[in-house]
Formats: sequence, structure tokens, C-alpha cells
Amino acid sequence: MTTTKARKKPEELRSHRWYGAKDMRSFGHRSRTAGMGYHRSDYMGKPVIAIINTWSDINTCHTHFKQRVEEIKRGVWQAGGFPVEMPAMSLSEPMQKPTTMLYRNLLAMETEELLRSYPADGCVLMGGCDKTTPALIMGALSMNLPTMFMPAGPMLRGDYKGKFLGSGSDTWKYWAELRAGNITEDDWQEVEDGIARSPGHCMTMGTASTMTSAAEVLGFTLPGAASIPAPDSRHAQMATLTGKAIVEMVWEDVKPSDFLTAASFDNAVTAVLGLGGSTNSIVHLVAMAKRAGINLTIDRFDELARKTPVIANLRPSGAYLMEDFYYSGGLRAFLAQMGDLIDGSAMQCNGKTLAENIAGAKVYNDDVIRPRSNPLVAKDGLAVLRGNLAPEGAIIKPAAMEKRFYKHQGRAVVFTDYNDMNARLDDPNLDIDADSVIVLQSAGPQGAPGMPEWGQLPIPQKLLKQGVRDMLRISDARMSGTSYGACVLHVTPESHVGGPLALVQTGDLIAMDIEARTVDLKISDEEFAKRRAAWKAPAPKFTRGYGVLYLKHIQQADKGCDFDFLEPDQVQAAAATGGGEPEIH
Repeated sequence: MTTTKARKKPEELRSHRWYGAKDMRSFGHRSRTAGMGYHRSDYMGKPVIAIINTWSDINTCHTHFKQRVEEIKRGVWQAGGFPVEMPAMSLSEPMQKPTTMLYRNLLAMETEELLRSYPADGCVLMGGCDKTTPALIMGALSMNLPTMFMPAGPMLRGDYKGKFLGSGSDTWKYWAELRAGNITEDDWQEVEDGIARSPGHCMTMGTASTMTSAAEVLGFTLPGAASIPAPDSRHAQMATLTGKAIVEMVWEDVKPSDFLTAASFDNAVTAVLGLGGSTNSIVHLVAMAKRAGINLTIDRFDELARKTPVIANLRPSGAYLMEDFYYSGGLRAFLAQMGDLIDGSAMQCNGKTLAENIAGAKVYNDDVIRPRSNPLVAKDGLAVLRGNLAPEGAIIKPAAMEKRFYKHQGRAVVFTDYNDMNARLDDPNLDIDADSVIVLQSAGPQGAPGMPEWGQLPIPQKLLKQGVRDMLRISDARMSGTSYGACVLHVTPESHVGGPLALVQTGDLIAMDIEARTVDLKISDEEFAKRRAAWKAPAPKFTRGYGVLYLKHIQQADKGCDFDFLEPDQVQAAAATGGGEPEIH
């Protein structure tokens, strides 16, 4: 690792303020550390590395982190550092209700405060399950210590009667077939038993692999870290190498602010688009960029989408899974294949450029990682829509929907909330057909609350039995990165705060045009005004605790759903008035 900075001296380490001073407080720090069995030679004058570990018994994606943290520690020790494991809130996507998105900012705050309040010189962030990656990085960006990210890695391919199964994507597929009567309960049980066979996060290009890949492109990991399957021994090796590398980063004082630029985030967005990545990446990358003081907008996603091909043939947009992607060359080979769409001059945490980190990478299966001359989709892996239904924007994933919906107009069938949808969707008397537009209200950041992944609205059972597998669906919710279909998401402003989505009524015509990037409610301005005047704000979803803080400060989807008081200008203002680093007493 090479930088233009002078290497730190031991007395310049941040942890020296805790351990190196000759006063009573430092006596207390050292004596209590001795109580844990450490001699002062273990840590005095050495970088203290905080390992933020999001392991828990209920986070299925991170079950191997008990072992991986020991391998990271081994690397830290070998490089002459002092590793300190710090458990943090574990956001388990399959288990936590109503949604992990409600708690993303809480984990970001916890990460920032752990790093601020303890004697950390640098940190390794351990995550992978969807919201964990952006939350950890957001917190570390605000603290701006030398930082590396250790991704959980994807699980192995699922198995069902000789077929490979993909997380989420095949769940939705076979659930639809069960509801249509095409498979039995025994078949469904076999899918359940075979779809998740190992530690690791979803092995489709869902939100987990999308965000860990983005983290690598931004420069937070060692080259190739994000693609390695969780059970692979090379994943354990990467953990130890990460532990070694973070110690050197501390000595050279390489912080996120030293290598992150607007070009870094353009690279991350371009990579997400080329991978056919999750719609969730938009809200996360916007929030992450803001923490880094960089103005990334949803419109920038759309600009880049118009010229970026999808070349990773991965579910839910394509055919393969992350294990296949790794064996085909992984993210390094994919980035090399993207060519001049990626700015190779962007710096990385290891002191090298992105171009240097992917040099020599080769593609070993050009059906999994395709050449740009033969893309899975020529452009528009994601698209940003606007119109009178979404004045501040909405998101759709054209690569994962039936092309007949690229330009569509249909009659709205409105559900006022998730419970209303569950109660009425499969009613045989529901007035709905294959051309209708299913609309779900009250599913946004405040309305749900937490903006859950309800956006892949289910298709009514009577239409499934007719062979319908996709419909135009609109909500202010998010959608799992493993999902697919013609789903308009993140409608902003959300219905709960009086956005136009709140004014849609069953029977209204809604029109969407992907090429024109529009989504509109076909009623007159006069009718709009009449409905708006009659609209009444619903009661808040929380009356106590963290939820009250959340509702008071959460921003809308186009702004990244971060808390307003955690934006950089607010952070800088707090530092100027003495709200930055704590005094050590």
C-alpha cells in the first residue's frame, strides 16, 4: 500500500489517547485490559482494530461470522495490530419485522458511535445481509477512520429435483405455482428444504450481492472479496488478508475520504446496472454518497442506465447464480469486461487503482459474464420514472419484467394498505384482469412503517390459474432484490404524507412508459385538486421509542431514507460546536 502521507508514529494513533497517556484514566484502561489477560505489549503502540461483527443466532446469512471474526483477528495479530471484536445490531432480512429497513439507520448510528466512543484506530466491518452493508458503511463514513469491509459472501446454489434454486426468485416462482395448483404441498416442502443449503446471503443478484459488489467497487474490500461463496475456504483466507491489510491502512492513515470521489460512486452505480442489481441499491447508494459528502441523485442512476448494458446473466434478470458468477471470474472479471464504462483511475482502500486491482482478470464462462457485444439487456437495467403520480421519482427494473409492460395503460385496483390487500386479493369476485394495475398505498418510509419489501405485489389467484405471471404493480414500497416483475417502486412522495399515490381510486386509468420514463394518473387537474382537498393525514405509526425518532427525521426514498440530522452539513455543524470527537477523561 502506497500513499503520499507520512506513516503514523505510535504516539499519533488515536488509541494512544486511551492507552498511552501517563494519567489515572489511562491506568484504568490498561489495568482493565490486563484483567482480560492482555499484557501491555499486546496493544501499546499498536493499531487497535475494531471489528464490527453483525453475527447473531437469528441472522441466517451471518452464521459463519463466529469463525470469520477469528480469522480476521488472526490477520490483525499477524500484522502487528490489536483486534477488538465489537458486536453490533444484526439486521436479519428473513426474520426482522416489519422490515430491516426500519433499522438500517439505527445500525449506522450504532456503528458510528462504537467507533467514536472506543479507542479504535481503524475498523473491519462484517456484513452482507441486505441492509447491513449500507448501514455499516454509512456509520463508518461519518466517522472516517481507516475502514475495510468483509462481505459475508453468497450461500451455495439451492437444489430441487436436479434443478438449481435461487433465493427469493424461486420462492416467488414456486409460490405462484402452488397458488395456481401446478405443484403440490410436498413439492413446496422440497423447495423449502433445498433452497438455503449453507451459510451466506442470497445467491441471486439480490440486494445482498448488489451491495457487497458495490462496496468492493467503491474500494472498501480487497480485490475479489465480494464474489467468494461463504463456505469456500478462500473466503476464510480473505478474512485473514483483510485483517492484515487494515493494520497497514492505519499506519498509512488511508481513510474513506482519501479514496472516495464522485467517480467512485459512478463506478458503483455502473457496476450495479451492469450486474442487473437490486432496485434497493438506489436508496442505499444515495444515502452512502451523502454520508461521504457526495451528491448522488436518482437522476444520475437514470443517466447511467441509459448507456449501461446488463452483462451479468444472473437471477432474477438472468439464468445463473452467484456461485456460477464466482467460478466464471467473479466481480473482477465482470469489471474488466465492462471496459471503459468503469473509471479505472478510482483509488481503492489498498492504495491501488481499480484498474490495478482488476488487471489480468479473465472471464471463464461468457454466458454467465457476457461480452458487451452480447448483453443480456442492452440498457435500462433500472429506470427512474416521473409524472403526476411520482413527482419526485419512482423506480422500476425493466430487465426483470415482461416487455409487454414497457408501455402500458390499465385500470387501477387500489388497496389502502397491506392488510387490505391480503384480505381481498384472492377474492374470486375481485374486479380485476390481466391488464389492470394493482396499487398498494401506505407502504412507504412512514406509511408501513419502514418501507418494507412489499413491492412485488402478488398476482390474484384467479389470474395465476389463467396463466398470468406478470402485471403492472405500483406502490411506495421497496422490492426484494431477488424479486422480478413489472413493479413500480419507491413512489415519492409516499402516500402516507399526502403524495399523489394517496389520491388514486379504483377505476382510475394509470399509464406507464419506460422509454419516456413516465408514470401518470389519468385524471384532470380539477379532480386532483378535489381529492387533495378531501385527503386527511393518517395517524403516526409510532407513539414511543426509536419509532418516534424515526418518523420525525426519516427522509423520502429519493433522498436515501437517511435521517436528516445525520447529513454531513449537520455533522459538520455539530463538530464546530464541540459535538465531534469525545474528550477522554
